[in-house]
Amino acid sequence: MAFNKNSRRLRIKQGIRRKISGTDSRPRLSVFKSNTGIYAQLVDDLQGRTLAQASSKELGAKANTNVEVSKEVGKKLAERAVANGISSVVFDRNGYLYHGNVKALADGAREGGLKF
Repeated sequence: MAFNKNSRRLRIKQGIRRKISGTDSRPRLSVFKSNTGIYAQLVDDLQGRTLAQASSKELGAKANTNVEVSKEVGKKLAERAVANGISSVVFDRNGYLYHGNVKALADGAREGGLKF
């Protein structure tokens, strides 16, 4: 097996997912980031469905995602979650370091009214 950045992230991700799971009342806030965007969704793992989602693409971000755009994605997701009656979530950083864009998204979600 090749040891590179992605395989390391997937190994960390598996350890995180062993410990946390989302429910209908407290879904999992899952974060995914690519070179050009950042995506977040609220997942109910018991039923296997997405309750709300937000991404940098729908905000009109064309180039690489920066911290300000990530914060807006977090606020947008929190707004949709509160509209669906969700106030508390479990944060899943998906193997990424809690730094930069991931931290900004979490801060934006907290400002929008989510608790985690």
